[in-house]
Amino acid sequence: MNGFVDIYTLIFLVLAVVIFFKLRGVLGQRTGNERPPFDPFTRRKADEPEAANDGKVVTLPRRPSEDVSAATIAAQDVDHRISAVATPGTPLAAAVGEIMAADRSFDPQQFIDGARTAYEMIVTSFAKGDQKALKPLLGREVFDGFSSAITEREARGETVEFNFVGFEKVEMVDAALKGGNAQVSVKFVSKLISATRDKAGEIVDGDPVHIADVTDIWTFARDVSSRDPNWLLVATETVE
Repeated sequence: MNGFVDIYTLIFLVLAVVIFFKLRGVLGQRTGNERPPFDPFTRRKADEPEAANDGKVVTLPRRPSEDVSAATIAAQDVDHRISAVATPGTPLAAAVGEIMAADRSFDPQQFIDGARTAYEMIVTSFAKGDQKALKPLLGREVFDGFSSAITEREARGETVEFNFVGFEKVEMVDAALKGGNAQVSVKFVSKLISATRDKAGEIVDGDPVHIADVTDIWTFARDVSSRDPNWLLVATETVE
């Protein structure tokens, strides 16, 4: 019985050896120089040598550092935003750039959009005699002038019929940074319908149906060191 077991054991050992050598011949041997598995989500290290390309692949230059790229993009963005409201190289463009440097929240085009809204609100509130709505939008001197005009008009018993039609043009015409005080002047070319009636209802000024072209230059100001983001109207000029 022991001889029978030994014979079969020997046969299995021989078969195992034969199979091992056949697999070794087909798969080859490990030499220690095998490349690791390719991972498509792993970028090549900066100091890892490129594989030989037999002159068929052109090595591209490395990308600039992220810090330099970010700085370049930021500078281009500033120039683009300035050029949206002022011709490059002009004193106005330089002044807008100074304001942007002092107040990073200042965006020239957004300022123009806000000025358009403020203009319509102010002229409409003035026509209605709404001093409460005017006060947070105006500097002290301008508010005092508007308030006096409204009070005198009411004392005469006059009323204003007013309709804001729209803008023909709105553009920034001047800017300055004096100390911490930024000032920006905007030219408004608007279309309005306005008529003033006396106590008896008779028209004493304007026309209730005629659309008038009005050109104003308004100056807005803000302390750039203040947490208050609002700009106030500090000067008005009507261009004839």
